[in-house]
Parts: sequence; structure tokens; C-alpha cells
Amino acid sequence: MNAAPADQIRLLDVQALDARLQQLAHKRRSLPEHAEIESLTKDLTQLRDLLVAAQTEESDCAREQTKAEQDVDQVRQRAVRDQKRLDSGAVSSPKDLENLQREITSLAKRQGDLEDVVLEVMERRESAQERVAELTERVSSVQSKIDDATGRRDAAFEQLDGEAATATKERSVIAGTIPADLLKLYDKLREQQGGVGAARLYQRRCEGCRLELNITEVNDVKAASPDTVLRCENCRRILVRTSESGL
Repeated sequence: MNAAPADQIRLLDVQALDARLQQLAHKRRSLPEHAEIESLTKDLTQLRDLLVAAQTEESDCAREQTKAEQDVDQVRQRAVRDQKRLDSGAVSSPKDLENLQREITSLAKRQGDLEDVVLEVMERRESAQERVAELTERVSSVQSKIDDATGRRDAAFEQLDGEAATATKERSVIAGTIPADLLKLYDKLREQQGGVGAARLYQRRCEGCRLELNITEVNDVKAASPDTVLRCENCRRILVRTSESGL
């Protein structure tokens, strides 16, 4: 393949821009905010699960407390009715009086036991409420950190994407001046060779594979026409000659 030396030189400009675009893409993927957001999101998920569990516990305790308070109220009302009966003198039978007094005593004990249950449930509910408050605050704190990291990541995205857009536009302009067959070969080699399709020959060394040309290869390069598109014998990339090739 033949191409004007100037066109071959412009390949190096395209290669430099492609390398820049690769660097920008890598930097975009490797932003520290990605790992930060991922870690924080995992923490947030765990905290939200714990918060739901605490809220469920608090809700269960609330229902349990309501039921226990209703039980206490029922026993209290019954004890009041029995006491009124006793105080009214309506019960005259000694046996009935004894049974009534025994029931009042039993109800008093039952009420005390139920009130203890209410207190125990209230303590558990208060503990659950404190846990809910603590976890709610932690969820809010982690969410704020995620929002901050997301903002920093998006700002970095904007900057990197802007640079990539500029480089892409510049590449398009330069690539448009290069013969189609040469550009096609370059793109094919770039895909095959890890992003580098053309390399400068500098001081008799291919900057693609970093290997120095042997004397035979140097002589072949010297003998080649300036329009000849050379390929590195080692890495097969397009080898571009410049004034610094050391020939």
C-alpha cells in the first residue's frame, strides 16, 4: 500500500487522539466515586433492611401494647363493677360475699400482672422507637454521602465527556483527510493490536512494540519509497517514518 508521507504522519495524530479517547474512557470507568457509591449503596441497603425490621418491631409492639391496655381496662372495669356490688349491700349471702371478695382480689392480681405486661411491652416499644430513630438518621447520613459522591461523579463525567467530544470531533476532522484504504487498515490493526494501529519509528525503534529494528530491517526501511506504507516486522503495526527515525 502507498500513501503520501504527510498522510502517514497524520495517522500518528489520529493514533494520539484514539489513545486519548481510550484514556478518557478508562478514567471514566475507573473514577473512585464508582467504588464509593457501590460501597455506600450496599451499606444503605443493609441499613434500610434493618430499619424496616425495627419499624416492624415497633408496629408489633404498638399493637401488643394496645391489646394489653385493653385487657387491663377490661379487668379494671369488672373489678369496679364487683366493688360496687359489694359496697351496695345487694349481696347478702355470706358465701356469695366470700366469692365476690375472692374475685375482687383475683382481679386485682390479674390487673397487676397485666399492667406489668403493659410496662414490659412499652419498654420494648420505646427501645424499638429509639432503634428506628437511630437507623433513620444513619440512612439519611449514608444517603447524603451517596448524593455527594454521585454529584462528584456526574461532574467528572461532564468534564471527561466534554474532553472526549472535543477529541472525537478533532479525530473526525483529521481522519477525513486520510485516504480511506489507509484509514481502514489502521482501524483494523488498532482493533487487533490493543488500540494501537500505527506507531512512530523513533531512533530505529518501533514505538508500538518498543523493539529496535535490526540492521536488515533498517536497510529495508531506508530502501523503501517515502510513499510506501511500512509495517513493523515484529508487531505488524503501521510503521511511520519521521525526521527522528534515525535512518
